[in-house]
Amino acid sequence: MIADPAPALSGAMLASYRRAIACVAAVEGDIRAAATRLAVRWERGGRCIYLGAGAAGLVAAEDAAELPGTFGLDRRRIAIILAGRDGASFDLDAAAEDDAQAAEQAVAALGDLGSDAVIAVSASGSTPFTLAGAKAARRAGAFVIAIANRPNAPLLTEADIGLLLDTGDEALQGSTRLAAGVAQKCALGMLSTLVGLALGHIHAGLMVNLRADNDKLQRRALGIVMSISGVAENTAQAALAAAGGEVKQAVLLSSGARDCGDAVSRLARSRGRLAEALDTLRKELGRSAADEPRRPPRKRGEKR
Repeated sequence: MIADPAPALSGAMLASYRRAIACVAAVEGDIRAAATRLAVRWERGGRCIYLGAGAAGLVAAEDAAELPGTFGLDRRRIAIILAGRDGASFDLDAAAEDDAQAAEQAVAALGDLGSDAVIAVSASGSTPFTLAGAKAARRAGAFVIAIANRPNAPLLTEADIGLLLDTGDEALQGSTRLAAGVAQKCALGMLSTLVGLALGHIHAGLMVNLRADNDKLQRRALGIVMSISGVAENTAQAALAAAGGEVKQAVLLSSGARDCGDAVSRLARSRGRLAEALDTLRKELGRSAADEPRRPPRKRGEKR
């Protein structure tokens, strides 16, 4: 009978995961600074380009893939450069990690990077593909954010902002999808979420620029409008229908905006910041934000 080795390994893994989170906490200020600069580039029309290989590349690609749905970001302005990726498949060619020339070619294919931001992720910080891509991107004028898990990693010196996540040895030696991957995912999640906040796509902890592409997200959008506006379900549904599913517009409509044109104009003047648009609207209507505290959404069928 095989002895159960789980307690020793699972305990070591949990300890390494705790270190991983502590490493992210240590660079929180740098993550905030990177998010601010990335948001400026995006708001000026630049692209966000994720660059990586192997497990680190997959973590980066996952974060990139979530941005259109979570924050309504234009997927045409999000690029993923992933070593060994064959079309839409994630069956990666491991040898491609060593192909520096392929990375340079992929970066060159994106054209002018002067307005763009690149997020390069590598556990070792010395993966040839990722390192060459970051160097090429910076030469082309991109703002480069680097994430690595080893001190003195070359990738960190090639970046405008380098985030060292010194997670140490893995519980399973060499498997950087574990502690290193946890730290990378945490840092990337913070970075992209803070960018969403800076762009005005988060209001009161809610995703007010989400893309409601399925039934779950449509229900979420409905709940968001009800929660912020404090209106009944039928009112929120009507506002969302009139706004074509755009949550920010629907919130303004259900809060007193004259029509969709008025809501769009208010959002344009506030650069998409719902809080500012709402505050202005409420003042014009003789109300203040304090007069209309956030209320939980009413249950289906509940009357006002």
